[in-house]
Amino acid sequence: MNKSFRWAAFLLLAVIAVEGAACKKKPAPQPAPPPAPPPAVVQQTPTPPPPPPAPRPEPRPPAPPAVPTDDEVFARKSIDDLVKEGVLGDVKFEYDVADLTDAARGTLQKNADWLRRWTSVRVTIEGHADSRGTNEYNLALGERRAAATRDYLVGLGVPASRISIVSKGEEDPVCQEEVESCWSLNRRGHFLITAK
Repeated sequence: MNKSFRWAAFLLLAVIAVEGAACKKKPAPQPAPPPAPPPAVVQQTPTPPPPPPAPRPEPRPPAPPAVPTDDEVFARKSIDDLVKEGVLGDVKFEYDVADLTDAARGTLQKNADWLRRWTSVRVTIEGHADSRGTNEYNLALGERRAAATRDYLVGLGVPASRISIVSKGEEDPVCQEEVESCWSLNRRGHFLITAK
């Protein structure tokens, strides 16, 4: 074969190879996959510690008993209780008179205050005398003393309908000795509670 033929054949083969290579379809480039999203950032809130156990309630002490009212206390008392407490004071008199002393008026003011507070109470005032003088005279003197005591209370606003009087004269002494210290105790207006 001649040289030029060989050369032509070589060129032809080279062109065919180049053409073949050029004609050979290249695969279309694939788009790059989208980038993976960044991993989601999970905000982790710290878990709060569990609450402390609820304190056990302190046992409540029992409620104090209700304080009774004055009216309730009064209602529970008997007449004997009131007498023992000495809620009404006796008044003392000078020898052979039925006039009230300043001390007697002070006592009667307290008695009147108490009787006006407890309007259901009724009283008897006993008039007493010491042992000097006749029995009849002392009964009359005891009557005047009881009446003077009642009248003063009425003047202080205690209704007369709640007060009775009686004379004991010298018949019911609190002291038996025949001396002034004893006689002065017997000259009195003595209060008895008869109803409450």
